[in-house]
This record gives sequence, C-alpha cells and structure tokens, in this order.
Amino acid sequence: MPDGSQFRRSGIKRDLPSAMKDRLIVALDVGTVEEAKGIIAQLHGVVSFFKIGYWLYIEQGVDELYTLTTTHGRQLFLDAKMFDVPETIRQAIKTVVARGASFVTVHGDPGIMKAAVEAKSGSNLKIFAVTVLTNLDDSALKEMGYALGARDLVMLRAKKAAEARCDGIIASADDNPDRIRELAENESLLIATPGIRFEGTDPHDQKRIATPREAILNGADYLVVGRPIIEHKQHASVRDAALAVIQEMQSGWDERQATLARCQ
Repeated sequence: MPDGSQFRRSGIKRDLPSAMKDRLIVALDVGTVEEAKGIIAQLHGVVSFFKIGYWLYIEQGVDELYTLTTTHGRQLFLDAKMFDVPETIRQAIKTVVARGASFVTVHGDPGIMKAAVEAKSGSNLKIFAVTVLTNLDDSALKEMGYALGARDLVMLRAKKAAEARCDGIIASADDNPDRIRELAENESLLIATPGIRFEGTDPHDQKRIATPREAILNGADYLVVGRPIIEHKQHASVRDAALAVIQEMQSGWDERQATLARCQ
C-alpha cells in the first residue's frame, strides 16, 4: 500500500470524471460486431466507455459499432497502437477525430507522438502513448534486445510522452502510476491501465497485473478491462462483473483519499 508520500499533489488537477463508473473502459475483445453490440446493450446504464482494438476495428460492419460507441453519451477508446511514419500518423489521427473517438493509442516513438499531438489540435481527442505491453516482463524485453527492464522502459517512455505533450500513457498499475508522473514531472499526465484481474483469477497472457482496487490506489486514472467482464466467470452476468469492478475501483479511491487526508 502507498504510504502517502508517493502521491502528494503539486496542485495540478487531472481532468477526470467524478463518477468511478465513467473511469472504467470495457474492452470489446470479441470476435464479431454483433457480440460487441450485445455487450454494450447489457452494460447500458452501467458503463459508457468502450475500447475497440485489433479484434474489431477492421471487421465487416464496424462502422455501426463506431456510431454506437460515440453517441447516446458513450465514448470510444480506439486502441489502434499506431506505428508508422509521421505523415501517415497525422492523416490517421485526423480520421480518428472525424470518427468521434475520445482516446486513441499510438506507439511511444517521439516522432509518432509529436505528429499525433499536432494532428489532433483543436479537437477533444486525447492521445495516449503505449509504453510497455502488460504481457511483457523483464525477461521478455531482454529477449527482444532491450537494455532496460519493463519499469525503467515505462518511465523513459512516459517522460518522452510528457515532453511530446501527449495527454496520457498506457501503463500497468504494477509500474506505479504515481511514481511515473513524478519522474515524468507531469502531474496532469493521464494513465490508463490494462492488465486488470480480480484477485485469485487466471492472469491469462498478462504478466504485470493488478486488481481494480490496487490500480486505483496506485494512481491509475482509467482502467481498461476485458476478460474479467466480458467472460464474467466469477459473476452471473456481464453487468454484474462490471458492477463488481466499479465497486472495487471505488474502494481503492476511498482508501487513496483517506491516505492523502492523513498526509496533509
């Protein structure tokens, strides 16, 4: 548990929804647009933020899903993980803006981040830089030829993202979001956290994981949750699973606020 000194505020407030349910992003990691539509329907009134990634955004009929996740008070997180030459990134970001997405991911390359930030100018789109995927650990990165371990690489890329004026980054709760912001010298940097699992459940292909409570307690701003909700093995329905995540998030937030109050 953080001791309070790890997340004292510098006075800068991050732009976050007041309701915890609006900080939960449900990953629509299913095989068809129809399945995704079914999940959105089941979560009506509970969750308003949805992620579309590789599984869906080139599927036939995805246009309908784009519309569904950007209307009626819903928001779209397009997990594109863009990695290309800067001019291609600029044109792609303009298309994402036209699609009405709220968040989009790009790789943490300085030229890519700079191009994305420039292209979204004047819009409400937020650019999130990918740091290190949560299925990678130190040994996996070493095998890939990286000199840095996962946490050090996350810190380096977070600092570069802040310098490029990205709105946020993608990082695991295990990477310590509060410490990331401190080292990046940017308290306004938003951090969205994947790799969320209920305590005692199968991590699947994830290696750097946390519970919803732990993630919020450690300073995550948004949680990106897929399998624990859409597979709902511990709960009766998708809706029940989402409510359980939100409840844990609120518990982490209350604990965090209590710790901050004791440190003031």
